[in-house]
Amino acid sequence: METKLKVGDKVTCDKFASLTHNFVGSIEKIYENSAVVEILEHHKDDTVVVSDFHNRAVVALNHMKKISA
Repeated sequence: METKLKVGDKVTCDKFASLTHNFVGSIEKIYENSAVVEILEHHKDDTVVVSDFHNRAVVALNHMKKISA
């Protein structure tokens, strides 16, 4: 991976599972190949799913891109 991600980074994440659109989040914890992301911005169609996820998701590092710190 070209950019090292760290806790607090704002990232855009690819859609997965029940989510039908990409979303924006903030990294809360990093594991070896994934990270816990707090979902900050999402499409209105995904509101129920995001609520079910308690505004958090575990996302593979290769399915996210850094926006800002």
